[in-house]
Amino acid sequence: MFVSKAAVVGGGTMGGEIAQAIAAADIPVVVKDIDQKFVDAALDKARGVTEGQLARLVKKEKLTQEQADARLAEVMGNVIGTTSYAEFGDVDFVIEAVPEKMEIKQAVFHEIDAATPGHAILSSNTSSLSITEMGETTLRPDKVVGFHFFYPASIMPLVEVIVGEDTSQETATAAYNFAQAIKKQPIVCGEVPGFVVNKVLMATMGEIWRAQETQGLSIKAIDEAIAGAKLAPMGPFFLTDLLGLDTVLHVAEHLNDSYGESFYVHKGLQGLVAEKKLGVKTGGEGFFKDGEQNIPGDAAPDADELVAMFSCRALIEACLLVEEGVCSVRDIDLGMMAGAGLDPRKGLLPPFWKADVEGLDKVLETMEQLQERHGDRFEPPVTLKRLVAQGRHGLSTGQGFYPYPQADAGEQTETVKVETRDGVAIAWLANLPMNSISPQVIEDLETVWNRLKDGGEVGAMVIASSVPVVFSAGADIKAFTTLDQGSGAELINRAHALFRDFGEARVVTIAAVNSIAFGGGCELAMACDVRIAAEAAVFGQPEVKLGIIPGFGGTQRLARLVGPNKALEMNLVGDAILSEEAVELGLVNRVVPDHELFETALMWGRKLAAQAPVAVEQIKSVSHKGEIDAGIEAEKQGFATAFGSDDAKEGISAFLAKRSPQWSGK
Repeated sequence: MFVSKAAVVGGGTMGGEIAQAIAAADIPVVVKDIDQKFVDAALDKARGVTEGQLARLVKKEKLTQEQADARLAEVMGNVIGTTSYAEFGDVDFVIEAVPEKMEIKQAVFHEIDAATPGHAILSSNTSSLSITEMGETTLRPDKVVGFHFFYPASIMPLVEVIVGEDTSQETATAAYNFAQAIKKQPIVCGEVPGFVVNKVLMATMGEIWRAQETQGLSIKAIDEAIAGAKLAPMGPFFLTDLLGLDTVLHVAEHLNDSYGESFYVHKGLQGLVAEKKLGVKTGGEGFFKDGEQNIPGDAAPDADELVAMFSCRALIEACLLVEEGVCSVRDIDLGMMAGAGLDPRKGLLPPFWKADVEGLDKVLETMEQLQERHGDRFEPPVTLKRLVAQGRHGLSTGQGFYPYPQADAGEQTETVKVETRDGVAIAWLANLPMNSISPQVIEDLETVWNRLKDGGEVGAMVIASSVPVVFSAGADIKAFTTLDQGSGAELINRAHALFRDFGEARVVTIAAVNSIAFGGGCELAMACDVRIAAEAAVFGQPEVKLGIIPGFGGTQRLARLVGPNKALEMNLVGDAILSEEAVELGLVNRVVPDHELFETALMWGRKLAAQAPVAVEQIKSVSHKGEIDAGIEAEKQGFATAFGSDDAKEGISAFLAKRSPQWSGK
């Protein structure tokens, strides 16, 4: 499913921002509303956002004013405003962004079902409502999906892709790829009230709201305590003023209706909304007015207690989402990073990562104490108790919700760290931030591999990522552009020899793919004997989008794993596939919960390391015996031809400049 034209139903500010994100990715988009004034507001918003983005580039001297003016015309030329469905006959992807009332959304879905082609995906920007119920009003419930942007959509990178009961895997994957195409960070989750980010946020804010009203606390002091403890980029009351009190109240009441009093609704919030004091959107008056609080309460809070309640409740809700199969550990953390501003570079850690750093045993103890004082809202989740019982306490022990390197003593390479556990070697990819496959990584992997292979002390090597949210995003494009023809050929030959040896030597190789494995990262995983993937793992061969072809065996090994037809499709299209499809295709051996990935890979390592070395070596060398070497030689020649083309230069330049490429065919 590919998107050549999109549509947004619902104008105004949010519709305009969504349309702008699509148009800026050079995809034509129609904005439709029932009233021309809302259409005009959307077009004005799209223009204003684009002008602001381009002005910043001009200020940084990345564009001239003339270039910025030309680009503005291009982007706005991609946007059509309308009050009818006349332009929807060739739309591939629709985003509904009308008010958060189910009857309105169902009516819109009924209309767009009749106005769009049968292949079109129909999505909703809902923040909490049922995707399944919307889909029931159409003849294509399998093509209905949630596509939830965060405000402001022009700035916030997150899109929650919500899978309803009838949503097909193909639809979810297409929505994921469309989100990436418009430069957004997608996560995939199941359908529960509040989905991921809003459910976690409302649980934590509810605890703060409850404490404020029952104890008469100062909201200014609360905000200072929460922000000062680096639990969030800003305090919950100030954040509510920014988001809009009516918007926050709608979600809070919906979650309270769905889950009961464990999701508390602030009575003062209800009163302010009734008085039309909605925060920034109504001139600034909300919880605060002119910097002073606008509701009763002046008592000093117990900052330590508030911090404990806030962070523990966030972890509890996150764990429940995992235990209920709604979302994966990595996607929840990534969602909180991209949707709630929890930036690790600023010391703001998402729930699972934060718990690992603090120590899961200590977090469990705090949670048990909170349960005694405040009741079963703080009952520790099974997943947390299980990890602590296993001795997986987080960073201090090398394993918690995520694994962490505990490198062996002695000499280590720069980008690959070696650790030995239970007779299994772990080669930790440590080329921050994205584990790109650079010449240095190839050299370090080769050094590590030869040392382990020749040492004869281990029978298995697990390749894992030291970065919780990525396996390897692919080849280091910038590094490749610095190589001349001779050094480039040497690197390709060296990498191929190394990857070939992974599949022939008596040391078994296991890729523990925790997250994104694109391009060279996917090819590294394919070169291993076994691939264990986390639920959050995503695979893809996007080289064609840069005007080049896979260079580390992707045209050969992929076909052997998924079959020639699917391999050709993946290499030609360049889109991502999710873990569920990867295991169905045979690209990976197993898919396991994120927090069980590393333990599962070690289990495989211990099992395979215990097999007879000579038999292992022979099985590896004779299995699927065929002409891979001839294929690799053909790939080398094809890669050299593509990499030296004008199209490759344009594709790489466009990638580095974050723009769309203009192919010449030369």
